[in-house]
Amino acid sequence: MSHSPERGRDGRVLVAGIGNIFLGDDGFGVETVRVLAGRELPGRVEAVDIGVRGVHLAYQLLDGYDTLILVDATARGEAPGTLYVIEHDDIGAYGTEHAPLDGHRMTPDAVLALLGTLCAGTGGRPPRRTLVVGCEPACVEEGIGLSGPVSDAVPRAVRLIEELLAAPPEPGARPRTAEAVTLGETR
Repeated sequence: MSHSPERGRDGRVLVAGIGNIFLGDDGFGVETVRVLAGRELPGRVEAVDIGVRGVHLAYQLLDGYDTLILVDATARGEAPGTLYVIEHDDIGAYGTEHAPLDGHRMTPDAVLALLGTLCAGTGGRPPRRTLVVGCEPACVEEGIGLSGPVSDAVPRAVRLIEELLAAPPEPGARPRTAEAVTLGETR
């Protein structure tokens, strides 16, 4: 079987839910991936609950994925529950000086910095594309459970991810809110 050069790695996609379920809306990524994992996904797609295990995610990515979709609470100053699709810049831009030391407090940027370091040390390749599907949190203080606006955003985020899996946006897209994305209903 021949592989398309632009797809590489057989088009494998990892959808990773990130966040701490004990910090309110920070559990958005974990809850969204839990719901997504219960849906029928293409065989090339893995949906995993990473939670706060960023080091685990960095090592799992060494297995070779074409695309990484991180799902996380993402504060960008909009109304709680607002969804974002962000194309992440080149992972190779992160050097070893950005690699984190605390394996339980790793932001997506810290995970990608560690991945860049691991790839440099092992000869591995990072995903060709990295997208962040984020949700504006209302509250990330101690407590279990999502706020109303963020809980309401979970099914919209699942649909958005399914649409991204069917037809990813073009590389080089700039950060934007999901309301600006022509991938379907976001309300």
